[in-house]
Amino acid sequence: MDVLIRSRIQLPRRTAVGGLAVLATSRTVEAELLDHLDPEDPAAQRSRRDLQRIHYAMGTLRALRRSIARLDLSPPRRVLELGAGDGTLLLRLAQSCATAWPAVELTLLDQHDLVSPRTRAAYGALGWRVSVLKCDILEWARAPTPHHDLCVTALFLHHFVGSDLTKILAAVAARSSAFIACEPRRDRWTWFASQLVGLIGANQVTRADAVSSVAAGFRCRELTAVWPDSANWEIDESFTLPFTHCFSARIRESVAGVRG
Repeated sequence: MDVLIRSRIQLPRRTAVGGLAVLATSRTVEAELLDHLDPEDPAAQRSRRDLQRIHYAMGTLRALRRSIARLDLSPPRRVLELGAGDGTLLLRLAQSCATAWPAVELTLLDQHDLVSPRTRAAYGALGWRVSVLKCDILEWARAPTPHHDLCVTALFLHHFVGSDLTKILAAVAARSSAFIACEPRRDRWTWFASQLVGLIGANQVTRADAVSSVAAGFRCRELTAVWPDSANWEIDESFTLPFTHCFSARIRESVAGVRG
C-alpha cells in the first residue's frame, strides 16, 4: 500500500527533516503530503482518519478544554474553527460543553467541505448550528468577515511562516474576542514520538507529515511574538503534555468595551 501511495503523490523534492532541525532556533516549514492530495484520494481519506487518532494521542481536546478554562470565557454564541478538516474535533468539544454552551453558531473553515452528514447531524442534536466556509485562509484574512466570540484551531498554524502567519493572526485578532491554538511542540521528545505514529496504524502520508509538522511546530513564546497588539490581550503560551504547544488570547475587557 505504501508503494502505491508514494506513486500517486507528485511533489517537488522535499528536503529531509532530521532531529537537529527540530531543535534549531527557527522553524522548518515544508509542504505536507496531505495538502497535495485530492480529498477523495483513499490515501487522503485514510490520513484524515489517522489525524483523529493523533488528536487522541496528543490530548488535543484536553488541551482545548484547559485553555478554555484558563480564559474563563462567557458562553460564546459564535465560534469559528480554522482548518477544521472533517469537523470531528470540534464535535467532541461540543459534546463536552453543549450544556454550558447552548445554541452555538459554529463556522468550520477549510479549503474543502469534509464534514459528513453524520457529523452535521451530531452537531444538530446538540443544538449547535454548523456551517462550512470553503475558503483559503489567506483569502479569509483579506476579506471582511463577521466577528466571532471564540476562534480555535488545531494542528493548522504550523503550516504557515513569515508574513502569512502574521496576516492570519492579525485577522483573527481583529475578528474575534478570544483565540485558542493547539499546535505541535517543537522539541526532541515530540520529534521522537513523531517517528512512531505508524504504531497507531498511520499510513505513509501521515508518517511523513507527522515529522514535518514537528519541525514546523512552536516553542517558547514564538506565537506571542507575532500576535498583534499583545498589550491589549491577555495571553498564555505554554506546553501541554504530552506533545502540544498551546497559545490562548483573550481581549482585555476595557478594549472589548471600546469595540462593542
